[in-house]
Amino acid sequence: MINTNVLAYVGETEIIIMVVIAVLIIVAVSVILAILYLLTLQNTLKAVSEENQKMKPGAVWMMLIPGFGLVWQFMVVKAVSESLKAEYNKRSLPVDDPNFAYSTGITSGILNCCSVIPYLGILAAIVGLVFWIIYWSKMASYKNTLLVAA
Repeated sequence: MINTNVLAYVGETEIIIMVVIAVLIIVAVSVILAILYLLTLQNTLKAVSEENQKMKPGAVWMMLIPGFGLVWQFMVVKAVSESLKAEYNKRSLPVDDPNFAYSTGITSGILNCCSVIPYLGILAAIVGLVFWIIYWSKMASYKNTLLVAA
């Protein structure tokens, strides 16, 4: 009979090391994704003329401030949406969503905040991740449209 208990061959120290490595990998991937996301938001705002920017592009980085970032994300979604609306109107560009993913961004933020709720949090985090990816994708698309139309 084959012993399938992997833990029988691995000591406590090795398990701790594997957990620490796994956590470090998850944190590193999360930081990289956050940086890429914030770069997309910053570049989206940079693609908007200064007169239509409702927020300075560099202000999106304040979302990295623990605690404050939970509130600031809603301000960023609102400012980016309003900036895009003003820029698209100024350039008379066609629009598929007149709110420029405002609802998607707000929903993502709400679900992000709800992810700390015990038991319900994991579901909120998973659905929030989906909305975050959709929002990120839409922001990249709006940015690319502005850059091509320039």
